[in-house]
Amino acid sequence: MGLAWAVRVGAAVNSMITGGWRSGGGWWGGTYDGRVTEAQATPQTGKRVLLAKPRGYCAGVDRAVQTVEEALKLYGAPIYVRKQIVHNKHVVQTLEAQGAIFVEENEEVPEGATVIFSAHGVAPEVYEQARVRSLKAIDATCPLVTKVHHEARRFAAEDYDILLIGHEGHEEVIGTAGEAPAHIQLVDGPEDVENVTVRDPNKVVWLSQTTLSVDETLETVARLKKRLPLLQSPPSDDICYATSNRQHVVKEIAAECDVVLVVGSRNSSNSVRLVEVALDAGARAGYLVDFAHEIDDAWLAGATTVGLTSGASVPEELVQQVLAHLAERGFTDVEEITTADERLTFSLPQELKRDMKAAAAAARG
Repeated sequence: MGLAWAVRVGAAVNSMITGGWRSGGGWWGGTYDGRVTEAQATPQTGKRVLLAKPRGYCAGVDRAVQTVEEALKLYGAPIYVRKQIVHNKHVVQTLEAQGAIFVEENEEVPEGATVIFSAHGVAPEVYEQARVRSLKAIDATCPLVTKVHHEARRFAAEDYDILLIGHEGHEEVIGTAGEAPAHIQLVDGPEDVENVTVRDPNKVVWLSQTTLSVDETLETVARLKKRLPLLQSPPSDDICYATSNRQHVVKEIAAECDVVLVVGSRNSSNSVRLVEVALDAGARAGYLVDFAHEIDDAWLAGATTVGLTSGASVPEELVQQVLAHLAERGFTDVEEITTADERLTFSLPQELKRDMKAAAAAARG
């Protein structure tokens, strides 16, 4: 199959529960990290799901969501969040129910209140606006986005022209560009390369949004280098590990799939890219859904293999709901295809950790 390895769920459920699962042809101990529904435990029907792993939450998203949850516990509701904390409808609705209030700009936050900046990062002027309004600002920017901000500031200080590969209007691009607006110009995909102009072709570097298509970004860079042979690259990849890993496993399964379903919201760049990657890699069809009930049965008509993954801002419970939905329609043979083992975690923002520590000390008396 050309796949790294697979875990088959279905006919072997009883044995799996007692301590092992089938991989290839033998049994070995371990713990399957998904949940097996009763529907999935039925005999195989010839209809299968290739379940991609890694999928779902990345370290930056997990940190951002935890930041809001811990802030609500510590300071009490309401907690204001500038923009969507992550680009996922379900996550935003869940946090709203807990007392988070999502706003577009700092001006909507009452003076002196607590505001959390989203995982996508903000420009320096946003911090200044918060200071002027005496807001208690907690920065939940993904550390990998912060890395790109640091690169932008450094290259601007060295008077480089910076070509920022990304999508116009995306919050991450706006935040990064705001670090050095006089030095940064946006390159929105390969077709935008012809519009690039630089002051000195000997002092130009490219950076990128962290959630882009890896292949499209490489194509954009290749075209840029044809025009600018001395174009420098960032010190390390700007496209984040989670984006790359999720795209890679989708490439592994796509050619075998009649349909690939991606769980994610339409304003999630990395989720949208997963559909594009699946189609480019040979899937016959690909769809983006927020929830299981959005799946059209017509998409599954005649299909025997469905690929399933989720964007980096999607909680696992939504994937499990899609698996249950597919099982009810005969897709009871589930193989989890794994191409990487993600262990990275990020600590909570320092300002929040400091207050949590102080509150814990006060509680101890």
